[in-house]
Amino acid sequence: MIITRSPLRISLGGGGTDLPSYFTVYGGFVISAAIDKYVYVSVIRPFRKGIYLKYSQHEHVERVEDVKHPIIREALFVSGLDSAQIEITTLADIPAGTGLGSSGSFTTALLKGLYAHQRRHLHQEELAEKACHIEIDRLREPIGKQDQYIAAVGGISCFDFHPDGRVSTTPLNITRETLYKLEDNLLLFYTGFTRSASAILEDQNKRTLDKDSDMVKNLHYVKDMGYRSKQALEAGDTNGFGQLMNEHWGHKKRRSSAVSNDKIDNWYDLGLANGAIGGKVVGAGGGGFLLFYASDAEQLRRAMAGAGLEEVRFRFDFEGTKVVLS
Repeated sequence: MIITRSPLRISLGGGGTDLPSYFTVYGGFVISAAIDKYVYVSVIRPFRKGIYLKYSQHEHVERVEDVKHPIIREALFVSGLDSAQIEITTLADIPAGTGLGSSGSFTTALLKGLYAHQRRHLHQEELAEKACHIEIDRLREPIGKQDQYIAAVGGISCFDFHPDGRVSTTPLNITRETLYKLEDNLLLFYTGFTRSASAILEDQNKRTLDKDSDMVKNLHYVKDMGYRSKQALEAGDTNGFGQLMNEHWGHKKRRSSAVSNDKIDNWYDLGLANGAIGGKVVGAGGGGFLLFYASDAEQLRRAMAGAGLEEVRFRFDFEGTKVVLS
């Protein structure tokens, strides 16, 4: 039996500039952080022939092309297991559709497991690129590359997405004190509802490809804020980073009316009135998790608990996608 795990993530700056529709023309930049909430995949060779899948549904088919789950189907093809006798089971700490990059985490964990099952090794960047190839090239999803890369490499990392398709990865150069401040004062609250990011990202993707001036200017500004967030964090100015989060949220909401709603706006305003310096909805928006940077974490916790929002406490993950049992 092979068991792999892949971390979920929070984006700390530049989110949205990792979509190919943007970075292949202008270059993108994102700061992303892996957290200790995981997607797990187990891979075994069953006694009987066939492909057995256990996720939110169960599948038993004889041919890879008959697999309904699109990512599993394409991963089996990409990894060379197109005439497989295999059983795959998936579990996750956090449900999908909550903005924490679960799709990219699942794809990297699955590929890691399938290659380990064949006693083949994938380097982190190779794993990330294969995951991107499945989701972006083969399945034509209107998504970016940060989820697959941060899941594969872990840590708090800066990603430069180059117009020629290359991705450069650099650890964020922060002190231990700044790391502890981020872990203590970045608070994550579940809004209580999931959403599909596809419609929001499809709109951004189309408008960027069409050279919509408002969208392109917005993403230029968000990329610049990503660089400013890097400077603030590497200088130890965590409060300044929190203020940039607030500025970023305002620009993010301008991309699409679906990014926020009255409930999210009310919770956000409540957070700012009770110890939060800044925050945002993690991921494309529309639901999932609210992330705040707080000057008074306990006051913020009390206010959010009073509003009925559940906190998910986390620490950062510095291992990335890995085999935990083989």
